[in-house]
Amino acid sequence: MASFTRRQFGGFVGGGALAAAGAGVLSGFAIAQGKGRVVIVGGGAGGATVANKVKAAAPELDVWLVEMQPQYTTCFFSNLYLGGFRTLESLTHGYDGLKAMGINVVNDMAVGVDAGKKTVTLKGGDKLSYDRLVLSPGIDLKYDSIEGYSAEAAEMMPHAWKAGVQTKILKDKLTAMADGGTVVLAAPPNPYRCPPGPYERMCMIAHYLKTEKPKSKLILLDPKPKFSKQGVFMEAFNKYYKDIIQVNLTNEIDNFAVVKVDAKGGSVTTKDGNTIKADVANIIPAQRAGKIVHEAGCSEGDWCPVKPDSFLSTKVPDVYVLGDSSVATQMPKSAFSANSQAKVVATDIVAALAGKDAFPPRYRNTCWSMVAPDDSVKVGANYTAGEKDGKPVLVAKDSFISKPGEDAKLRQETFKESFGWYSGIVSDIFAKSA
Repeated sequence: MASFTRRQFGGFVGGGALAAAGAGVLSGFAIAQGKGRVVIVGGGAGGATVANKVKAAAPELDVWLVEMQPQYTTCFFSNLYLGGFRTLESLTHGYDGLKAMGINVVNDMAVGVDAGKKTVTLKGGDKLSYDRLVLSPGIDLKYDSIEGYSAEAAEMMPHAWKAGVQTKILKDKLTAMADGGTVVLAAPPNPYRCPPGPYERMCMIAHYLKTEKPKSKLILLDPKPKFSKQGVFMEAFNKYYKDIIQVNLTNEIDNFAVVKVDAKGGSVTTKDGNTIKADVANIIPAQRAGKIVHEAGCSEGDWCPVKPDSFLSTKVPDVYVLGDSSVATQMPKSAFSANSQAKVVATDIVAALAGKDAFPPRYRNTCWSMVAPDDSVKVGANYTAGEKDGKPVLVAKDSFISKPGEDAKLRQETFKESFGWYSGIVSDIFAKSA
């Protein structure tokens, strides 16, 4: 499998001065006396990267990372576990590398923010003061957007949109299902984490069914009329899984949004009133920013508006919101996006605490999707801070996307590239040695 060197990876992901020139680019910035504590809530692709890059750039800073779980299982690549191409253990990472850097990792939940006093309250009762606060809690699921769905119902009809226990539940249900069973995947409405994710999952589940339970069916119920990388996904559905996958997209006549589930009975009902009995139901509901950003006063509606040149909250001073919880306009909610944004945030924090101007931000995203063995596709772009209709936004440029009909060699190269990217990004996030 392909792998990136650290230098290649840094150039590949972009994301401001820290990515372009390495963490040491700000090492000459002296941090002002008494202005040296950074608290980060959320230890995923965004938060852990900020902790890593801030500490590497300015070792004198007091950096705290608040994360409930002692280990982090990546949502990215978790579909490959469902398809039988990765183990769950290979997607699970600890924080020893960050601790070795001198970062204080606290396994607790942030439950409140006092922006006036600049403190974060933890569920365990402790309070952390901060000079700069970073919120990167990912998503919360809007269980109540579907009648009958809840955290309890998700034990029977897993969403698997937060990786770990839920991913294993879905895999176990697929394994236990008899050949000839029906799997239903209910896709979420926009916006949501990882736009291509449900459709890569379709391919991975269909691959498992094709190889292990070929009499089974997989039904997609989608509230949207179109989806990310639709051309190449539809090509894959027809090429590899034509007798397994049934696609139902919402249009002017039919509405396939799932509005009700019966978790105990195993039924799924669409807005049109059609009810399907599922042997395995993967219900991915609507989403919103993680609870702590709402508690902090950073949100407008479900998500958090930010300044596109820094990801500072537009509502609360000295607080950054990045990753899935933020409104990043044209930039999708993905691990790559969060990692790229985190490097800009780290640059801005270190420069601000040193009383210096930050470097101009650069962002990048790529989303790979595996559709079959040795066949992966991708979509991506670079992003810059700009304006649209008089409002600051992130604007995509140099966009690219895989196309239907690409030859097998190119698809294999994309597949290998994706595995190399995974290895590189988890090392970059969690300070893992090569």
